[in-house]
Amino acid sequence: MNHSPARPLWRKTTDTVRRLFRWAARRRRTATGLLLRGACYGAGTGAVSILAVWVERHL
Repeated sequence: MNHSPARPLWRKTTDTVRRLFRWAARRRRTATGLLLRGACYGAGTGAVSILAVWVERHL
């Protein structure tokens, strides 16, 4: 038989929210790095595409 009192619903909810915020905070740096990497790849792809179009038109 379990004699421990049941945890109130508000306590479970706040614990879950707190856990989610901690999870997001730990991954914020990784997400920022991936976002920056994606922006750099996009800028590089755009620059190469513009250069290729320029070369095609001038040759």
